[in-house]
Amino acid sequence: MEKSNGLRVVLFPLPIQGCINPMFQLAKILHSRGFSITVIHTRFNAPKASNHHLYTFLEIPDGLSEAEASTQDVTLLLTLLNRSCEAPFRDCLTKLLRSSDEEKQRISCLIDDAGWIFTQPLAQSLNLPRLVTNTYKVSFFVGHFVIPKLRLERYLPLQEQDEPAEEFPPLKKKDLLQILDGETEVLNSYSDMILQTTKASSGLIFVSSCEELDQESLSQARKDYQIPIFAIGPSHIYFPGSCSSLFTVDETCIQWLDKQEDNSVVYVSFGSVVNITESELLEIAWGLRNSEQPFLWVVRVGMVNGTKWIEAIPEKLMDRLEEKGKIVKWAPQQYVLKHRATGGFLTHNGWNSTVESVCEGVPMICVPSVWDQLLNARFVSDVWMVGLHLEGRVERDDIERVVRKLLLEPEGEVIRERMKLLAEKVGRSVKQNGSAYRSLERLVDHISSF
Repeated sequence: MEKSNGLRVVLFPLPIQGCINPMFQLAKILHSRGFSITVIHTRFNAPKASNHHLYTFLEIPDGLSEAEASTQDVTLLLTLLNRSCEAPFRDCLTKLLRSSDEEKQRISCLIDDAGWIFTQPLAQSLNLPRLVTNTYKVSFFVGHFVIPKLRLERYLPLQEQDEPAEEFPPLKKKDLLQILDGETEVLNSYSDMILQTTKASSGLIFVSSCEELDQESLSQARKDYQIPIFAIGPSHIYFPGSCSSLFTVDETCIQWLDKQEDNSVVYVSFGSVVNITESELLEIAWGLRNSEQPFLWVVRVGMVNGTKWIEAIPEKLMDRLEEKGKIVKWAPQQYVLKHRATGGFLTHNGWNSTVESVCEGVPMICVPSVWDQLLNARFVSDVWMVGLHLEGRVERDDIERVVRKLLLEPEGEVIRERMKLLAEKVGRSVKQNGSAYRSLERLVDHISSF
C-alpha cells in the first residue's frame, strides 16, 4: 500500500458472486493507491472479513426470509434487497459519516453496484458523491436499456432469425427474441431506475472492461451519459489470484491438473447463478465422456434443478467419467484458466468468466442461456473469433464434436492462436500507459478531488 492519503472510500457490493469479486478487486486497487476502505455489506452472502483484514467491515440486516434468500429469480432478489436494505443502509452510512467527522478522516465517496437504486438519492441528500460500478460488458450495459422499448413495440419473431439484430449488434434476431422472452415489467422498471440513477451519479466504473474490448461502446456511453466513465479492467489482472468466493473451493483440482498434459483439458463451468436440468446434466456428461478428452467440470450444489448435486448421473456413467475427468463443486477459476493444462473453457459466458478466459488466452466453447451471456458469446465466436458457439439444445453429440474440434483439430489451433493475440492486446491495457492503466489513474484523481 502507498502511504495513506487520508481519504476513505465506502464500498457497498451487491451480495452475489459476480458482483462481490469485482468489488473486492477494486478495493485492493484503491487500497494500494492509499485509500482506506470501509465495506458495508448485507448479512446475506456476507464476505469473509478475515480474508480482508486491511478493510473495515460493517454489516447491515437485509430482512430476507430463508425462502427469499434461496430464490433463483435474480430480479426478484435484487428488488427485495433494494426494498429491505434502504433504511438500515441509510442509518449505517449516516453514522459512519458522523464518526468520520470526529476522526478527521474524510470519506471521499460511496462506490456501489449499479443494481443498488436507492443509494443515489440517499447519497445526494448526504452530499456524498456516489460512483457506480458495473460488471457487464460495456456494450450490453449501454445497449440493454433499449430492450423495454422493443418489448413495448412487440418485437415479433421474423422469418430470418439468423439475421443481425440492428438494434443490438452483434446479436442475431433469435438472440434478442430469447432475451425478450425473459423480460418482465418488474425488470423493465428496475432497468429504467438503474439508467436514471447511473446518469445522476458522479461517475461510472467498468471494472472488467477496457478500450481494447469495448472502444465503440465506451465512446457511446460517454456521449449518452455525460458523466465521467472509467474502464479500468480487467481488474483481476492487477492482483492475480485475489478472489472473494462465496463457495468453498476444491483445491484438489489444481493437483489433478498438474498431472495432465499441456492444453489437454477442457474446463467446464456455468458460473454462480445458471441452473441446468437433469437432462442437460446427462447430455453434458455423455458428451464429455465420448470426447475422450480430460475434463474438469464444476457442478455447484443445487445447480441441477430438482437434485442436490450429481445424483442423476448413473453409477456406470460416473465410473466412466472418473476415468478421464474430475467433477468438483467449485474451483479456483483464475488458477484453473492460468494452468498450462487447460486447453479450453466450456462456459455460460458471464462477462467475468469471459474476460478471465481472454486474459489467460484460453479459447472458449460458448453455451449461453440468458441475458448478457448471449451478447458475450456472439463477441467471442463472431467478432473476436476466439471460440466456438453451441446454439440450441445442449446435446451430447454437439458437446463431443466441439470439444474434439477445439482440442484436437487444426481449426482449434487457429482459434487458440487468435486468442493468444487478443490476450496480449488486453494484457497491455493494464500496463503502464495502457488504456486501462490510464483510466485507473484518472479514477484515482477523480476520487481524490471530492
